[in-house]
Amino acid sequence: MVSALDALILCGGLGTRLRPLIADRPKGLAEIRGQPFLDLLIGRLLRRGLRRFLLCAGYGGAQIAGHYARRDDAEFMVSLEAKPLGTAGAIRHALRQVRSDPFLVLNGDSYCDVDYAELLRFHERKRAALSIVVVPPGSRQDVGTIALAGDQAVTAFSEKQAGAHGYVNAGIYLMQRAVIEVLPADRAASLEREVFPQTAARGGCYGFPVAGPLVDIGTPERYLAAQELLRDA
Repeated sequence: MVSALDALILCGGLGTRLRPLIADRPKGLAEIRGQPFLDLLIGRLLRRGLRRFLLCAGYGGAQIAGHYARRDDAEFMVSLEAKPLGTAGAIRHALRQVRSDPFLVLNGDSYCDVDYAELLRFHERKRAALSIVVVPPGSRQDVGTIALAGDQAVTAFSEKQAGAHGYVNAGIYLMQRAVIEVLPADRAASLEREVFPQTAARGGCYGFPVAGPLVDIGTPERYLAAQELLRDA
């Protein structure tokens, strides 16, 4: 059941490129039509049935903790990093607070509509260690791509390059605890450079294609575009 899954959200760092637009808050609290982006993301997860959220935060962690301390419509916890740990390191640091196995991981600065019940069924059917939600690349030229076999097993990760073919990582993952438990605690580590390739090499990594679109707020241009793209999210 989706309601049994913990949702771990990587809130990201300083968001330097957005500083001219959101100088007083961390990137996850940047507003989309008056609503913090993280609230929009969590609202969608609540409507899908999830009820337990763990927010991994470094810069602006106190603001994020204060914001969610006021909510009582779900269980909210914050995992604060004393130093930057990278995407995988942040998950490893927070793992002691995670109850479910598998658990959901989402980037806190992007949005993609996903049927999480179907993702869980896919993950269980494949007996996957790691399921990565992927979308068609569209017009994006600044992202790496993921190649899938006929059974949706991940076969390759490619660096950012114009004209690349394959799927794009949507920043949403369903993973077993064992994928992260092997990492040393409190060491910086990357999902993209370490965990994903190693898991794929062992044969336990699958891509879950969805139509998208993938919307992120990583640059001023995309943040402003998100005001319109996410008006009905």
